[in-house]
Amino acid sequence: MKKYDCILFDLDGTLTYSHPGIYASLRYALEKLGCPEPSEKQLRACVGHPLVYSFSAVFGLPEEDIPRAVRAYRERYGEIGWRENEPIPGALEALKTLKGRGYRLALATSKPEVFARRISDEFGFTPFFEALTGSGTDGSLPSKADVIREAERRLGASNGQCLMVGDRRQDAEGAAACGTDFAGLAVGYAEPGELEGEESVGIFPDFPSLVAFLV
Repeated sequence: MKKYDCILFDLDGTLTYSHPGIYASLRYALEKLGCPEPSEKQLRACVGHPLVYSFSAVFGLPEEDIPRAVRAYRERYGEIGWRENEPIPGALEALKTLKGRGYRLALATSKPEVFARRISDEFGFTPFFEALTGSGTDGSLPSKADVIREAERRLGASNGQCLMVGDRRQDAEGAAACGTDFAGLAVGYAEPGELEGEESVGIFPDFPSLVAFLV
């Protein structure tokens, strides 16, 4: 018998490689605010995090500048950045297989839901999701834990029925805060050793190994 009824998936670095659009939009926003050119390490640290965290913790912007930075980022991202994405090999096939085996699937991403839906539609993911959950452009669902709880609420599922699949520490920490099991998928943006330091049911090198574990 299956241990889980529902599988929640992160988006950036889990289902898609999204960094080209994110990096370019971050550079655009920082340039508009007169900030120095960001390093590759700084840009990589932003993938998967809410924008407020990135501009404050990674780039050290003062609180009063963050709303302007977020608006500038979304100005570019909303026009072209969201299209600068590509699906991770095996992602669509995994969703199809898991759905066919009776799992209920949901998207649970810190990316604003309006952009997450566009990307999910673009790559054919949406038909496999019963719930598609992202943060709000109004500041709602600011943490990964908030997004996971909302995804579970939309599914009508308890945390014990769900498994969160993601590629970064914040996915694991959000799941832990909700009492939801976590599976690491080492196809994305985690730094070496990042996932190994988190509680998980396993760290999987690719989608076929994750699917084999679940079916």
